[in-house]
Amino acid sequence: MASKGRGMKRYMDRRAPSAFKIQITSMVDMFVILLVFLLKSYSTSPVNITPKEGLNIPESSSNMDPIDVVKLIVSKDGVFVEDQKVIELKDGKIDLSELDSNDAQFIRKLYQALDQHAEKAKAISAVNEEFVFDGQILLQADRDLNYDVLKRVMYTSMMAGYADVKLAVASK
Repeated sequence: MASKGRGMKRYMDRRAPSAFKIQITSMVDMFVILLVFLLKSYSTSPVNITPKEGLNIPESSSNMDPIDVVKLIVSKDGVFVEDQKVIELKDGKIDLSELDSNDAQFIRKLYQALDQHAEKAKAISAVNEEFVFDGQILLQADRDLNYDVLKRVMYTSMMAGYADVKLAVASK
């Protein structure tokens, strides 16, 4: 037993000293840079809004965080509900065939799409007490659109039960 202990000691004494030493300074620098990058890119907002390609949204100095509700996008080429095209626009104008014959402000296809989302939200709120349908909608609209188009879209969304319209803007 004693010979095994002395043999190991002799081996350790004869062995050449290690030339390799771990240099962790550069690794610590790398982690600090990575940490700073992650903290800069971290968002506290639970909702991330990316404008549709080609959509020129207005600028504002508002600092409110967006909310997670139904997204309504009005661009020069169409009206989208949750990224699904509902109405085709031609040069930023609504075709008269899309409007209701009894109410020139009412857009039938948009109403049907929004009403479908409202009914689904009401069904969820009937089952889940934590979820409440409050009629909020987030509107992303091109700044160059005619106000008449936006007025008709907002009127139709209010008729479908979405009376609380939030406008998405780019921060200055």
